[in-house]
Amino acid sequence: MYAIIQTGGKQYRVQEGDVLRVEKLEVEAGQTLEVKDVLAVAKDGQVKVGTPVVEGAKAVLKVLEHGKGKKIIVFKYKSKKNYRRKQGHRQPFTKVVVEKIEA
Repeated sequence: MYAIIQTGGKQYRVQEGDVLRVEKLEVEAGQTLEVKDVLAVAKDGQVKVGTPVVEGAKAVLKVLEHGKGKKIIVFKYKSKKNYRRKQGHRQPFTKVVVEKIEA
């Protein structure tokens, strides 16, 4: 059984036991979270697609930890104009595990 859920503006195909890194959620580590934005559910070869979400379906996620991703460098410059800007960025994330999918 798998489901397609939406969180943080992105869509994820999840099964029970999957560990994901999603956009940062305002939930403490160790707590559970219910995602009701389930776009599709597949069980025993039958796929149920929502319009836009499947009614009564939810995914239960447990928050493992919060963190920051790998640093990327944003470097802007214009040739021959002495214009240079260097900036770093680390995207915050939340690591979650899928405990249960209910449909």
